[in-house]
Amino acid sequence: MAQRPDRGSYTSHTPGFSDRVVEGWVSLRDVLADAERRLTAAGVPSPRTDAAVLACHVTGVPRTRMLLQEAIAPEQRTQFEMLLSRRMARVPLQHLVGTATFRHLDLAVGPGVFVPRPETELVAEAAIAALVETAEGERRAVDLCSGSAALALALATEVQGVEVAAVEIDEAALSWTRRNVDIHAPTISDRGSSVTVMAADARRVADDGGELHSWRGNVAVVVTNPPYIPESAAPREPEVRDHEPRIALFGGEDGLDIIRDIEHTAAALLRPGGLVVIEHADVQGDAAGVHGVPGLLRSGDMAGCWTQVQDHLDLTRRPRFTTARRTDAPAPR
Repeated sequence: MAQRPDRGSYTSHTPGFSDRVVEGWVSLRDVLADAERRLTAAGVPSPRTDAAVLACHVTGVPRTRMLLQEAIAPEQRTQFEMLLSRRMARVPLQHLVGTATFRHLDLAVGPGVFVPRPETELVAEAAIAALVETAEGERRAVDLCSGSAALALALATEVQGVEVAAVEIDEAALSWTRRNVDIHAPTISDRGSSVTVMAADARRVADDGGELHSWRGNVAVVVTNPPYIPESAAPREPEVRDHEPRIALFGGEDGLDIIRDIEHTAAALLRPGGLVVIEHADVQGDAAGVHGVPGLLRSGDMAGCWTQVQDHLDLTRRPRFTTARRTDAPAPR
């Protein structure tokens, strides 16, 4: 049997912990066990998963083969400790590894762009289902407040022949929007789709002279994960509170200011029968029953523009997004 090269002996600086050393190699299992304990003590919600993801990032070993890996090299151990320290300080895991998984996509993320969450995958699923039911040649969609382009790319890569506009106003986020569209350009092309990134205000993009004015009344699906946290609310997770861009989080006094304006944009863009899909906070849906927030799209001067209004729960059974079909009623000015 071939001998392993000498990697030296290394010991953790964590009090009361010493690594098992195998023929001069530091045991990766013990490194992971130590990391999990330290992340747990720091209050990180998913310590085992985060430790494994960081180890995979450093070693290049897939998670499916992680338990077969016996050792971690000294230079990898040093890098792992640096990343682990930052994760214990509640820097988002996705910022540390530079990517976030969204459905089948690996998206580039970092400071300046909102990290897509698993609950938004259901928002994408509803929009994708509507596009699949749309005749080819009529599959036009708009992703408002696009950020990382997670929703736009899910639509363009999972449905054949979709023309998508990804609308984002923030310059810092736009750099990530464009980067991810460029990364996934081959897959977009293979599906016969296109994604156009637009530096524009989601609230005004369909107005007279707006970047999408020519698309008015000709869009099958409008999807959005807009800012919806009330200004007075403080996000519970340090990863969100301290690291996500404020422009992607807060939506006015009750959190619905951006959504109210986006409702007008969606009504202007959608053709009759077209679908709007809007993510919202768990206190803003029909099932929330708190704060007196009315059902989205059911009240005000825009109510006549919508039919089949339905609120949906996420995987944790919390209200998460609203869908509605466009009527043929003219939108109020």
